[in-house]
Amino acid sequence: MKDPVLFYCGEFGYCFSNFAAFTVVLRGRTWQTSEHAFQAAGFDDEAIYEEIANAPSAHDALKLAHKYQDKKRPSWEEEKRAVMKDICRAKLAQHPYIEKTLRQSENAKLVEDSPKDSCWGRGEDWQGKNWLGEIWMELRSELSN
Repeated sequence: MKDPVLFYCGEFGYCFSNFAAFTVVLRGRTWQTSEHAFQAAGFDDEAIYEEIANAPSAHDALKLAHKYQDKKRPSWEEEKRAVMKDICRAKLAQHPYIEKTLRQSENAKLVEDSPKDSCWGRGEDWQGKNWLGEIWMELRSELSN
């Protein structure tokens, strides 16, 4: 097996990050980043949805989602992994560079190497769920089939 691909170490893996500057066309709109699309998806309130969608950066979209955390729709926790996979699948389909990079990763473990996120990333102690890395590995497997 190849060495793990870390999203924030070097250029190779950064394209898998939700903060990478790759637009995503989804749900009838063009999103600046997959982070914008994901964070907005958690809200039914149109004003919050639009504020997140129009945030100047992925980091700002994340901050806004945290600000309105108590207004997320009740089903969000059960839906969020599937929503993220749909967003990543769209990003992959729309950007040949990402497909090429994903194929080049071969069988390497893909790691969203954020020490601050133990759900989507590796977490502080490298014991996180790494859901974002897992999603990209699932999509890579789909490409191979």
